[in-house]
Amino acid sequence: MRLLLARILSEGLKVEVQLAASCEQGLRLAATYAYDAILLDLLMSGLGGYSVLLEIRRSSPNATTPVIIVSQVYDKDAIDSCLAAGANAYHLKPVKRAKLLETVKGQLEARRKTGPR
Repeated sequence: MRLLLARILSEGLKVEVQLAASCEQGLRLAATYAYDAILLDLLMSGLGGYSVLLEIRRSSPNATTPVIIVSQVYDKDAIDSCLAAGANAYHLKPVKRAKLLETVKGQLEARRKTGPR
């Protein structure tokens, strides 16, 4: 799934994509680099995506970076919790390519207009 999402974004938006294979690797990357946007799955190995979201929002160079959840977790409470914790959008798997590209593009454009905070 990571490779598919990377391909969708790199081909559809002509952006550079970095991948993390685990929550811990994702947190290391988020602590080291400031990204334009982050796609995050809730069901990642290790801590879990929700914990990663909280940590990114708590203290990282990406505290205000748009975070888009891409997950197969279809639970209203989980979705609401992610949005309340600072996720900018939530996409269910299977991902609809056009909708994902629209969301990411919109988040990138909004960030360019307001600038990183």
